[in-house]
Amino acid sequence: MPSYTITVTTGSQWFAGTDDYIYITLVGSKGCSEKNLLDKPFYNDFERGAIDSYDITISEDIGEIQLIKIEKYKYWYKDNWYCRHITLKTPSGDYLEFPCYRWINNDKEIILREGTAKLVTQDVTQILKQHRRKELEERQKQYRWKEWYPGFLLSIDAHSHSDLPLDIQFDSEKGVDFVMNYTKAMENLFVNSFMHMFQSSWSDFADFERIFVRISNTISEYVMQHWQEDFMFGYQFLNGCNPVLIKKCKKLPENFPVTHDMVECSLERNLTLQEEMEHDNIFIIDFYLLDGISANKTDPCTIQYITAPLCLLYKNIENKIVPIAIQLNQIPGPENPIFLPSDAKYDWLLAKIWVRSSDFHIHQTVSHLLRTHLLTEVFAIAMYRQLPAVHPIFKVTFMILFVTLILQIKKVVSYQTTALIGEANATGGGGHVELVLRAMKEFTYESLCFPESIKMRGMEDKEKIPYYFYRDDGIKVWEAILAFVEDVIDIYYESDETVCEDSEIQAFVKDVLVFGLQDNEASGFPKTMKTKEKLVEYITLVIFTASGQHAAVNFGQFDWCSWIPNAPPTMRCPPPKTKGEVTIQYIIESLPDRGRSCWHLGAVWALSQFQDSELFLGMYPDEHFVEKPVKKAMAKFKKNLDDITSFILDRNKNKKLPYYYLSPDKIPNSVAV
Repeated sequence: MPSYTITVTTGSQWFAGTDDYIYITLVGSKGCSEKNLLDKPFYNDFERGAIDSYDITISEDIGEIQLIKIEKYKYWYKDNWYCRHITLKTPSGDYLEFPCYRWINNDKEIILREGTAKLVTQDVTQILKQHRRKELEERQKQYRWKEWYPGFLLSIDAHSHSDLPLDIQFDSEKGVDFVMNYTKAMENLFVNSFMHMFQSSWSDFADFERIFVRISNTISEYVMQHWQEDFMFGYQFLNGCNPVLIKKCKKLPENFPVTHDMVECSLERNLTLQEEMEHDNIFIIDFYLLDGISANKTDPCTIQYITAPLCLLYKNIENKIVPIAIQLNQIPGPENPIFLPSDAKYDWLLAKIWVRSSDFHIHQTVSHLLRTHLLTEVFAIAMYRQLPAVHPIFKVTFMILFVTLILQIKKVVSYQTTALIGEANATGGGGHVELVLRAMKEFTYESLCFPESIKMRGMEDKEKIPYYFYRDDGIKVWEAILAFVEDVIDIYYESDETVCEDSEIQAFVKDVLVFGLQDNEASGFPKTMKTKEKLVEYITLVIFTASGQHAAVNFGQFDWCSWIPNAPPTMRCPPPKTKGEVTIQYIIESLPDRGRSCWHLGAVWALSQFQDSELFLGMYPDEHFVEKPVKKAMAKFKKNLDDITSFILDRNKNKKLPYYYLSPDKIPNSVAV
């Protein structure tokens, strides 16, 4: 009688083990085995992190193994089990790997197939075709689209943690880490006593240090010391936590009537303003998306304000980007002056503070929430709905997106709504929704392809713009991901025709556009996939958005936003309408009060922390691929990432403002917080 050895690996995360009864059934080309209980006498099976082996004998030859069925029945109480993978040693001595990496709850069965990745056209037996079809049918029942708000990207149909499919619920450890980070920040800062002091202004700039110095670091301290200087203001648009807005300016907008005479004293090359633009030395940031956005009215005791400024910047002879003109609202006029470095000190300082506050709003709601979190959720839902576990693109995106991302998004959105937006942010009370809807109209596929996004803003020239580390490191990471994806796709897709014939990948890209993006054809997202080259680009975009782009806009938040005057989440006085009237007291009264400052500081601290169990780009503890060519491609990818990490480490040596947000050893595999 044929004998098989079954080796079962249980996950190492909290509560992964089980005391329940575990049964296995082998499904072969000639029939099925009987149901076998996996149990060893006087032994605690399936403990957290355990690797358990069992010998089973079946009564007859069932042919080539096609599937294995795992069943779990309750022993005493609700006891979920996380199965990593199962190895089957056949009577002939061959080893078959069955990746699982799933939670199995009470009285439930799962059916696994051998881990070799297959396209839908490569399945020939009826058993495998039926399993593939049934898996997607079940997934589509679990992962349903839902419109959270009219016009938004669609999200998963879940109202709470318990509504989500078990496999994607937020890891217990990560949930605890996030809460502990926020609590730790509050305790370390001793800000609990300030948190409810709304309407209570700080005394002066130095007073902000009372909630700052205890958790300071190199960059945040440097920001605190130099935030009023023009070079620091300009540098942040290149390498701060929102380095995606700055554009080369070849022609001034009609609603921003800056003249040469206004800025002549700031220009250092004896050229006119027009000539400086022609020499690629002028840049612009336009916060037009904020024009008319409703300010937070949730607190009747505090009036909050939002502006939509325009800011002109200049590359001086030291190659530093510095501001030379700021207009605080979109419509020019006598009550909307253009502020200049030559103006009174506090006029110019307050104008810059208003720009920094506007940048904070765009960063949190558009660059961070919409363009990483909400978009990644769309990719993840479509992936689960349309790609079975055996599909190579599911395997490669699963490894990098990581399945915990969806609830992480829900957690962050909920957190930002209640704390950052509801309590401390000027776009709270509905303004953030208006902003997302407005930004959706300019949401394009091209702008998410990293190299193209840089070119669209005219920022690609490394010689003319030498210190744009976000661009330089981002290109390296994008190209490393692209090369990896290309290697994997070359293994499974022989030609463009193979791509066209892959009905599952066609369904995936269609689901993203038609449902996730609400059939927004103006976005430029493809509805079909016709070439290998385009498929490589598309999957690279998916992976980079969830990993590199999110890291670039998320993990610098404490560095650049913890010094409240440098990134105010709200402003409590209206912007000045004339010059020469701003005082230091007016600036202090404009900045967030003590309570809102504390909410803000705790949030940016918690959001900037890596989790204790974080997995970084190129780390694959879960072996979804079993094929040697793919493992070789993964090793090559890891080597490329290590080389980038070494390069960035060397470049950052002795820098007062090191840029490390796109160093692969600091890029989590997925959108985490």
